[in-house]
Amino acid sequence: MQNRFRYRPEAALLSAALAIVALPDTARAQSGSAGGSIGNDEKSLSGSREAPRAAEPSKPARRSRPEADAPGRAPQRSGGGGNYDGAWVLTSVGKTCAGSTDTVVITSGKMIGQYGTAQVSPNGATSGTGAAGGLSWTMSGRFSGRSGSGTFQRSDGCVGTWTGAKQ
Repeated sequence: MQNRFRYRPEAALLSAALAIVALPDTARAQSGSAGGSIGNDEKSLSGSREAPRAAEPSKPARRSRPEADAPGRAPQRSGGGGNYDGAWVLTSVGKTCAGSTDTVVITSGKMIGQYGTAQVSPNGATSGTGAAGGLSWTMSGRFSGRSGSGTFQRSDGCVGTWTGAKQ
């Protein structure tokens, strides 16, 4: 009978589990026996200890930025007039040549695209130049609200129209 319990670890584990459930107060460690109170770095059992550390000072509250300085937003001005700032898609259609589509950005009265630049006045009038692949061109037109239109002329004699839509 002794040998039966000697080789059964399951019985020992069951006994320990029952002791924890049946006698919870004696099965747990005493409060504070694992190192003292919160914030106490000194764990010695005798001698003096330093005064408790002060809590870290809190960081000052973050101030919100004015809307014009907020990241991810372009300033909303265009030469002092209409608000044309932002991304635009311009589509050109040539009368004797192929058309194209280009994305441009207007900021503070200046339009910049991959192949050219232009000025945009406060009333929406625009004119500019560009070049690519051995060709150059001029363009002019007008923006109004979220759309625009105009004409272009290329150095190879092709002429056509363009339309724009604010994105």
